Amino acid sequence: MVLNFLEIMSLKSFNLIINKKIIPFKKNIIVDSDKSISIRSFLIGAISQKISTVKNVLESEDVMSAIECLRQLGVKINKKKSKTYFIYGKGLGSLFIKKGSRLNFGNSGTLARLLIGILSTTPDIDIIVKGDHSLNKRSMKQLIQLLTKFGAFFLPKNKFNFPLRIISSEIPLSIEYEAGVSAQLKSAVIFAAINSIGNTKIIEKNRSRNHTENMLLDNSKVIKIANKKNKLIKIFGKNSLNPIHINVPGDPSSAAFFSALTLLNNNSFIKIKNVGLNPTRIGFYQLLKQQGAKIKFSNLKKINNEIRGDINVSSSKIRPIKAAEHYYVNSTDEYPILFVIASLTKGISIFKGIKDLANKESDRIKEMQKILKQVGVKTTASKNELKIFGKGMIDAKNKKIFIPNLGDHRICMSSFVLAALTGAHTKIKNFETVFTSSPSFLKVMKILGAKYEIQK
Repeated sequence: MVLNFLEIMSLKSFNLIINKKIIPFKKNIIVDSDKSISIRSFLIGAISQKISTVKNVLESEDVMSAIECLRQLGVKINKKKSKTYFIYGKGLGSLFIKKGSRLNFGNSGTLARLLIGILSTTPDIDIIVKGDHSLNKRSMKQLIQLLTKFGAFFLPKNKFNFPLRIISSEIPLSIEYEAGVSAQLKSAVIFAAINSIGNTKIIEKNRSRNHTENMLLDNSKVIKIANKKNKLIKIFGKNSLNPIHINVPGDPSSAAFFSALTLLNNNSFIKIKNVGLNPTRIGFYQLLKQQGAKIKFSNLKKINNEIRGDINVSSSKIRPIKAAEHYYVNSTDEYPILFVIASLTKGISIFKGIKDLANKESDRIKEMQKILKQVGVKTTASKNELKIFGKGMIDAKNKKIFIPNLGDHRICMSSFVLAALTGAHTKIKNFETVFTSSPSFLKVMKILGAKYEIQK
């Protein structure tokens, strides 16, 4: 079925069919704006003073869910023009919603964890929170345990997935927290701490993405960071936030899928312009460069305390991937596409420290194993490690790949790349889930020459 991109975006549900290999390409592209920064911009703007502005916003389903939730909480948000928004901040502790109301986070784990962090120390919050079918299956146990320390209540007791009732803390007190691999949990603690009494300390041994800290850095009365052996973040509660003015860069996670396609496709080159290159987000690129990938960053600049630039990628002969545990924290979203690269690279690739992949939009370890098995790639997994016995580039035109409705955008995108490189006849159910993070994914793939069909 031939549809234009506006018609595709308007479809509530559709499947995608891919059955042709992609040909060589040499292109310059722009990818979708960064989802993590877009969502954080709206949340911080909502609890800041005066009017905040955000440009080049990712207008995806997850970000629209953030805007809708904040409007329900009394925040005025106006769209000035395409991808540019004004946020009329209500200040700390001023979000309000009628008791018993419901907030729906859609598919966004980022929105869920960060906004619940804010609400846990906002006065007089007593509401039901939930997500879509995929998000409702994900465990929120660690989040609940953390925010309970601030004095918030979650009901029913000993239930750790949505829907849940949240009752905010009447007298939120500061805590000390040793952060792990989750930037979302760290950010939830930061947001809860901003409206708590006293000073909260966060010790970070494994440095996860730091967009929240970067966006708050201009508020010296609120946050101080000591970058020693272990990063120490101090949050000084009950100090008002200045408005923010953010220009969102391209998303390095979205760029990873086009980079992977280029690396493994013969005689191909791609330049991806104006991408966020925060050091906590480029583990995917650093790891592959160590395995021989021809990847270069250029035109580097710093805007809003964030490094950005262009990513230049050329076809490469890659060695098997050996991903130590510390890579996971800086390339979490890219592991499904890393598994695809490993499967099409001859030799044994090993990924360690990946147990948290089981609690994403789907169990990304098991689901990627099922997909790779369909093209004849052997894998073995333990709870915290995956081995992939790569076969090199596969001609899979006589094989079939079927991906059920998992509600997982990264699995869908990875499967598309696998199909385009191998020629396997592939059907991906409910591909519309990709629009939660990357609404222009199919448009860019068409620019690169990929062939696909829409099935309603």
